[in-house]
Amino acid sequence: MYICMLSTEMAPIAKVGGLADVVTALSRELQKRGHVCEIIMPMYSCMRYDLIEDLHCVYEELWVPHYGQWRAEKVFSGRVAGVNCLFITCGNYTERSAIYGREDDIFLFTYFSRAALEFMYKTERRPEIIHCHDWGTALVPVMYYEIYGGLGWGDSRCVFTIHNNECQGLCWYGDKLLGMVGMDVSRVFSPEKLQDDNAKNCINLMKGAIVYSNFITTVSPTFGNEMKSSEGGRGLNGLLNRFSNKFGGIINGIDYDVWNPATDGKLAANYSLENFERKYENKRALREWLHLSDEWKPIIAVVTRLTAQKGLDLIKHAVRSSLGMGAQFVLLGESPDGRVNGDFWNMKNSLGGNSNVHLWIGYHEELSHLIYAGADLFLIPSLFEPCGLTQLISLRYGTVPMVRRTGGLADTVFDLDRSGRGLEGSNGYVFGNASTGDLDETMSRAIRTWFDAPEVFTQLARNGMSFNYSWENPAKDYENIYNYIKAK
Repeated sequence: MYICMLSTEMAPIAKVGGLADVVTALSRELQKRGHVCEIIMPMYSCMRYDLIEDLHCVYEELWVPHYGQWRAEKVFSGRVAGVNCLFITCGNYTERSAIYGREDDIFLFTYFSRAALEFMYKTERRPEIIHCHDWGTALVPVMYYEIYGGLGWGDSRCVFTIHNNECQGLCWYGDKLLGMVGMDVSRVFSPEKLQDDNAKNCINLMKGAIVYSNFITTVSPTFGNEMKSSEGGRGLNGLLNRFSNKFGGIINGIDYDVWNPATDGKLAANYSLENFERKYENKRALREWLHLSDEWKPIIAVVTRLTAQKGLDLIKHAVRSSLGMGAQFVLLGESPDGRVNGDFWNMKNSLGGNSNVHLWIGYHEELSHLIYAGADLFLIPSLFEPCGLTQLISLRYGTVPMVRRTGGLADTVFDLDRSGRGLEGSNGYVFGNASTGDLDETMSRAIRTWFDAPEVFTQLARNGMSFNYSWENPAKDYENIYNYIKAK
């Protein structure tokens, strides 16, 4: 079938978070399964143009409504990571140094959504599936059915994936926003459509996508259940329960071509289950890079964006607690908030003479790969985590995860002592409450196993490498959803 992915991000040319990885990797896997897949996204000035192959203009004058007039945009085609991509200029909106963070973000993404539909309509592209991702493309299903359904285009089906429900696209000036692209706000501003369930004078773009889409997915079954609760729904729980017949969770995968310790060129030594012992050459290389002492003790690692969601106080506690338990600790991360970075710099400076800890405040792609391969344990104490990709990467690299029981972490990591699966079916350690007590208890169990039962710990690490968290199974699940809504 012909599938169009609409997104505000894609890896590696315009990546902010996991959304970018998902869009690219899922498209690649769907192509492997024989489908025709295109990604449509804004043509940001800040993209990595050096990673786009054969970039050329395919549409010189795409006329898009803009405040009662029609504005001409250009559409360019190129290939990224083996996927056909279409990039739409959006006037001054796409002249920016970062994908998110400007006051006109919601205007850019609204304008882009109308432009993408207008391009498909005028070029007679009729994808069987229009797959939209997160709030930035949430108006696409609304516009498709409210505008283009009356223009003779009604046989496509819309899927909307919620990657994170923290950002929903709330707007208190809906008449201005929708009027910009030629929509009558009175047609859609009602409790049954786009009116936010809590802020009655506000439109909610994500709510609109949930109402209008033929199917809604999120990135793990547990997160899907959490979103239907008052605590995890962030105001969308009632709506998602009302539309539960078209809502489900699918675990994300990771690209096994990119994340493969047997072929990863960023490692000091490649390894697999057959020569697992070579993993420890990466541990030595990691210690050399970060000037850690070469001692008989485990390395605990964190690779993350330093945001409140990730459990910052728990990470800080784990740094000192792990040292007290006889482990080494490595952090690679940065925050969009300078104050948070400052807090971690202060901690780094206070630990400056300790050869068992290294806090790298920033991001380094090559170092991240070596950390995944060289660490023994990988900590993810998130307060909430829709899916999580870092635990999937750590499992792939035989680094045992320690995670909090939430979202996709609960769906992918199975505790050695408490999952009921035994050693053969376990792959890590899990704690329940976001408390230092629960965290310490779990770290203690993991570190104790490393010291006292190395053969058990090694088997746990090897188990993680045996789990299949590639995109193969998620792509099949999406394929089933596509076929299901096509038949309706």
